[in-house]
Amino acid sequence: MMVLKDILYRVPINVVVGSTGVEIDTIDFDSRNITANSMFVAIRGYVADGHDFIESAINQGASVVICEVIPEKMIEGVTYVEVEDTNKALAIIASNFYGTPSENLKLVGVTGTNGKTTIASLLYQLFKEAGFKVGLLSTVKIMVNDTAYKATHTTPDSLTINKYLKEMNDAGVEFCFMEVSSHGIHQSRTEGLCFEGGIFTNLSHDHLDYHNTFAEYRDVKKSFFDALPKKAFALVNVDDKNGLVMLQNTKAKKFTYALKNYADFRAQILENQFSGLLLKINDSEVWTRLIGSFNAYNVLAIYATAELLGLEKEEILRLLSLLESVSGRFQYFISDEKITAIVDYAHTPDALKNVLETINSIRTKNEDLITVVGCGGDRDKTKRPKMGHIASALSTKVVFTSDNPRSEEPEVILKEVEAGVEPQNFKKILTVADRRQAIKVACQMAQPNDIILIAGKGHETYQEIKGERVDFDDYKIVQEFLKQLEK
Repeated sequence: MMVLKDILYRVPINVVVGSTGVEIDTIDFDSRNITANSMFVAIRGYVADGHDFIESAINQGASVVICEVIPEKMIEGVTYVEVEDTNKALAIIASNFYGTPSENLKLVGVTGTNGKTTIASLLYQLFKEAGFKVGLLSTVKIMVNDTAYKATHTTPDSLTINKYLKEMNDAGVEFCFMEVSSHGIHQSRTEGLCFEGGIFTNLSHDHLDYHNTFAEYRDVKKSFFDALPKKAFALVNVDDKNGLVMLQNTKAKKFTYALKNYADFRAQILENQFSGLLLKINDSEVWTRLIGSFNAYNVLAIYATAELLGLEKEEILRLLSLLESVSGRFQYFISDEKITAIVDYAHTPDALKNVLETINSIRTKNEDLITVVGCGGDRDKTKRPKMGHIASALSTKVVFTSDNPRSEEPEVILKEVEAGVEPQNFKKILTVADRRQAIKVACQMAQPNDIILIAGKGHETYQEIKGERVDFDDYKIVQEFLKQLEK
């Protein structure tokens, strides 16, 4: 329970109608969850506008309403607070309500198109191994030291973030690593959080269904660094041309990392195999079980962050060698028939290109590389032909299939993916709309020593079709089919 005037600390307010001395038990932006003595925050979403549910929230027991426009019909005894932006207000309110939990630990945000989950998850792993109590807010899961919770978004809503950060405070967590998506930044979900540092991985074609232009997408990412405080660090990949853009207006201490350009933290790939990478980071060599040049960047970012957070260099190198890959990120096994199956989340053109180039740089070229890939429905359509082009150009055989078709017809999506295939690659492709059947076909096509890449869904254990989520796990399904072939 908390008094309204304390909850509103630092919230920019236009108008208040009613008392700020009322006590609040809970806060929510979903009117269906409202109970007596609750605060309802009216958020303008993409599907519905919370302002349409103010009356319903009051009927459920809301005693305070936070909104951008005070309704004409006001109910006596209810306090109405008008603000410019309810998303921003919610984030500050959530932080106040849970006792500004981000100030009681060292919170590091990871943003960029690819690598966020790997970097955040492996930093969690590394600091845990170093003996610290650690938290993680990621696409794959939320961790409060040893306790796991299911994640639903890359960046959860601000109430959820602060609720888990408060749990981390109660559990004595010292460091928390958090994925920060462009949606999360744009919707002010990270507003009011106190960051110890921010990491920029890279920027490539993604989310243009949401952000309209690449420049807008880039500038949203940049605003995260603009908001970092003076005491924080900003660590950016300068092999990506947008890396230095992120640093332009930040007040934070600036650090860079790279494999190709001059930077504060540099790495060189000495060996790249299916068993792992041998890297030279600054002047020290380290072996890691992670695979591929894109992971060399991830490992380097992890090393740099650990050093900036005060760990000893020798200890960081030792811990890097213990790290294990994240679920659905270049997760692979070799069957008894010597067929290598790789499951990866690559769902953007750049990520798919990185994974395929990595496999091609390791394989002998005497074996086939069979790629199973599709594109999600109700998302950025402009990337579909690009995905088709990359998959068919860099694989020996391709099976185009459904990803999460959502409300779209899989056949329509697949036609748009196929449109990117160049004539000389037509003979390589096959289209099987049913994802389970597509994986089965790839397994039947594979000979000993061949490589199957199943891209796009990675760690996801469901497929989203016509508003329903059905159980679907790429890794389990490919294991199942390859075992059947062994009989």
